[in-house]
Amino acid sequence: MFSFAAILVLGFFLGMRHATDPDHVVAITTIVTRQHGIAKAGVIGALWGFGHTFTIFVVGTIIILFQVTISPRIGLSMELAVAAMLILLGVLNLTGTLRWLQERFTPGPQVSSAANVLNERSAGTQSCLSAVPTKLESVEAKFRLDRILHTVGLYNVFRPLAIGIVHGLAGSAAVALLVMTTIRDPWWAITYLFLFGIGTIAGMMIITAVIAIPFAFTVRRFSGWNRGMAVASGLLSLGFGLFLSYQIGFVDGLFSSHPQWTPR
Repeated sequence: MFSFAAILVLGFFLGMRHATDPDHVVAITTIVTRQHGIAKAGVIGALWGFGHTFTIFVVGTIIILFQVTISPRIGLSMELAVAAMLILLGVLNLTGTLRWLQERFTPGPQVSSAANVLNERSAGTQSCLSAVPTKLESVEAKFRLDRILHTVGLYNVFRPLAIGIVHGLAGSAAVALLVMTTIRDPWWAITYLFLFGIGTIAGMMIITAVIAIPFAFTVRRFSGWNRGMAVASGLLSLGFGLFLSYQIGFVDGLFSSHPQWTPR
């Protein structure tokens, strides 16, 4: 039992390390450079991790339970989808399309009407509120969270989810095959996948928050620097996506008649 518990704990920390893979960091950096809030960046990282975990868990479970064999061409094709996503993100970022979409579909920073009512009432009932500081603090914390989620917007919810799902395609087969060679019990293997995914979510939240820190503190004083970093992230995403496409298509042989795929 101890050995299984140790494997499951290891799965969580390997999931956190998996979040630091270069293609993950490049993709999330392209998104985060357009955000100016650490809390919102953390939410976006969690959404990316959830999408990634969803794909790994679903595809990995199918592979484990039904002993599905992934051919080299299918495995390389899933990895090529990640390269295509990086290229798309780079092009959208460099052309300004990402900024337009974000401004078009993201609500502006607004204070909720409920928060306004709270402020108005607090001016007239200061003595009553001072008697219940703990309750007031909890209500204000709730409104702060509401404002953060409101300003994220539907577009910023869908985008990291979609990117995470695509990235999960590339890693699902490799993770599932590794688990199958280590854990013979399929239900323990599925539990490992779940904890691996939770670790990935936690790791991506930390990474996005750390990446967002310099942008949050320099958005007003060094707006030119921020724009330059956004362009640089677009170039990095485009270049890395093209490199992966060449590696997968020609070096690993996806575009040839004899593809060679090593899950990683």
